[in-house]
Amino acid sequence: MRMTSKIRFISLLTSGLLLLYPLAAQAEEQDKPKSPQAPGDHAQAAALIDVTSGRVLYEHHGDEELPIASLTKIMTAIVAIEHGRLSDNVKVGKSAYGKEGSSIYLHLGEEMTLENMLFGLMLRSGNDAATAIAEHVGGSEEGFVRLMNEKASLLGLKHSQFQNPHGLDAKNHYSSAIDLAKLTAYAMHNPDFKEIVKTEVKQAPNPNDPWDYKWINKNKMLRFYEGADGVKTGFTKKARRCLVSSATRNGQQLVVVTINDGDDWNDHRKLLDYGFDHFPLMEIIKRGQTLQSGVVAGIGFKYALTPKELERIGKKLVLQEENELHFGKRGELHIMLDQKPIGKIPVYKRGSIPPIPKQYQQVYSSGSMRPDWFTSFQHVLRSLLFSGD
Repeated sequence: MRMTSKIRFISLLTSGLLLLYPLAAQAEEQDKPKSPQAPGDHAQAAALIDVTSGRVLYEHHGDEELPIASLTKIMTAIVAIEHGRLSDNVKVGKSAYGKEGSSIYLHLGEEMTLENMLFGLMLRSGNDAATAIAEHVGGSEEGFVRLMNEKASLLGLKHSQFQNPHGLDAKNHYSSAIDLAKLTAYAMHNPDFKEIVKTEVKQAPNPNDPWDYKWINKNKMLRFYEGADGVKTGFTKKARRCLVSSATRNGQQLVVVTINDGDDWNDHRKLLDYGFDHFPLMEIIKRGQTLQSGVVAGIGFKYALTPKELERIGKKLVLQEENELHFGKRGELHIMLDQKPIGKIPVYKRGSIPPIPKQYQQVYSSGSMRPDWFTSFQHVLRSLLFSGD
């Protein structure tokens, strides 16, 4: 009888604990930080990224490897800008002339500056321009594709592979929404790329007719979304409607990517609004800010955050012994959100900060895409030695 009472007591105690468990789990769930409610999208895959910090603010099937149509030309343009010379004349060869798909109707043997051809590439999505650019910059289309894939590897784009410079459907030619967001955010730090993709109308000399070429940008976002400043449309039968758009408000630039989205213009508007409304770009550290006695921040650090997230930012100063070979560098400041690393910046002995060119102040705040100190130092030397190039 006594044993039966004990069993009954244990059974009642266990039942009580089980009843309390959902309440405890619910309380723990309520204590977790909540992200603002995203508007969603109609795409097969989508991503929203802050350009300055590189933070992905929203994604839906973001790593899915998919055909991307003419969004390919974002990579084509940045590779051509970085490896070519904009003033060079590009000659249209047989492979480029009459290339299938969208075209700017270049003539066989026609010559046009690389700069103007890039406008034709990005505003009108000229496949003939893409092929001509690839052959000029890479020596051949195959050589240029190799440069494209090398760039993808350098940027850490693990879900991207390119087979051509124009984006016509091809086996093993794909990317993902997050990879395209990262690529575009990177490209937007290049002033030439940035100028091209924000242009609504471009005129260029036409050697074949008495009138100039006139190219009107296919990207409707430039005309109906306040602050829109890029970047590329795309379509093939396999990839369907693809779009990358960007906009800048209050000093913050965001990029949205959608792949296979039948309502892309509206989805981009909603996702851009969501990013600007909930994740403003906040300055965490200022360049030259004193971190401790005699030690200052080498570069500024900004990050897209909700106001509540700002309260959960942590910092850890990691110092090294002074060494003349380090050019005044004393270590790094590690920056965390909810104890997870989101970036790090070099710190220097006061008065020793190198003159880093503006475009390298903060290319990315976290991940393999952010240049390390040595890379930044190389950029300093290059800017000083080759500024007239």
